Amino acid sequence: MKRTPTAEEREREAKKLRLLEELEDTWLPYLTPKDDEFYQQWQLKYPKLVLREAASVPEELHKEVQEAFLTLHKHGCLFRDLVRIQGKDLLTPVSRILIGNPGCTYKYLNTRLFTVPWPVKGSDAKYHEAEVAAACQTFLKLNDYLQVETIQALEELAAKEKANIDAVPVCIGPDFPRVGMGSSFDGQDEIDMKNRAAYNVTLLNFMDPPKMPYLKEEPYFGMGKMAVSWHHDENLVDRSAVAVYSYSCEDPEEESEDDPQLEGRDPDIWHVGFKISWDIETPGLAIPLHQGDCYFMLDDLNATHQHCVLAGLPPRFSSTHRVAECSTGTLDYILQRCQLALQNIRDEADNGEVSLKSLEPVVLKHGEEIHNEHHEPREHLKRVPEAVSLPGGTALWRRDEDPLPVMASTLSVSQYDDRTIQ
Repeated sequence: MKRTPTAEEREREAKKLRLLEELEDTWLPYLTPKDDEFYQQWQLKYPKLVLREAASVPEELHKEVQEAFLTLHKHGCLFRDLVRIQGKDLLTPVSRILIGNPGCTYKYLNTRLFTVPWPVKGSDAKYHEAEVAAACQTFLKLNDYLQVETIQALEELAAKEKANIDAVPVCIGPDFPRVGMGSSFDGQDEIDMKNRAAYNVTLLNFMDPPKMPYLKEEPYFGMGKMAVSWHHDENLVDRSAVAVYSYSCEDPEEESEDDPQLEGRDPDIWHVGFKISWDIETPGLAIPLHQGDCYFMLDDLNATHQHCVLAGLPPRFSSTHRVAECSTGTLDYILQRCQLALQNIRDEADNGEVSLKSLEPVVLKHGEEIHNEHHEPREHLKRVPEAVSLPGGTALWRRDEDPLPVMASTLSVSQYDDRTIQ
């Protein structure tokens, strides 16, 4: 049965239709580095978006991260997600895996992903493949590096705001002078910045555009093929940052910025697009992403702006580090709630049937509330790769099955059939 869209989904779709009606057959303007006003517009309208060029990242870290991407791909750890959009189940063109703190989950487009744990102190995750273990360790190392860089970027942003300076540095190369916290920041400021950069998961992405001929065209600016359409990142701690490491397997030869034959962005090069939500006056940005570039979305940028990923020619990996809001979304929390609901289940040992101990309305309502807490109306769940085993009693259920009966039948690690989803 087709799900009825939520009020938020209906409102979002109505805004989109109104915007497309206003545009009719015209494109909204957008800027690339070829445009004279590109960096000025970036500083004025997108100051909380910061790019770290690849040359500013340690070469050894580049090498380790890029090898880790290829290792996970070789071991078949990345899968396309089955997501729900406007009541329809669709496979994403991008293949993904979630790595992060043990027990964390991340939810997007009605799909809940469970982390393959990286080896934080105290973790007892067991990896079947040494190469996979090393890759997870590498992404933890990258996470630590990006946390430091994010805090630095937040400091620079706050320092400029306090000094009432408009020219916030947005594109930073290897020789850019760095500033420290200084005496202008108190202890609470420092704690707040660290919390907003306390990345607990990274969502890894992979896509090979030549093998995906059905990619949609960007609808508002005419930016070309999209790997990921316009969106806000979901399920994040309020005002927390997002850091992205981009790895295009081969950078194509760049076109000259003075080439009169090339209008708009170069379709052979991957870009990230940004726009102010539902704003048709401010030009959008298409920022080219080269091998090893990192970009950071700071403070409330993810709430006030939308972004998309514009496909280039070569295959591309990315590692997108986030502060996932999982106060009620950890694996332990979900298991505890399910076990609480299962207290009303009676097993009939002789015939294997399952019945309810109580039919009292208050008891049934409590069980229904627990069921609906993480299934609205149904979440798709992502298979954990076979290369890793999760510690403790972990039960993951298959798509199109209600969780409680499956939980009742087994509270051990299970391999479910379908690859994730939200």
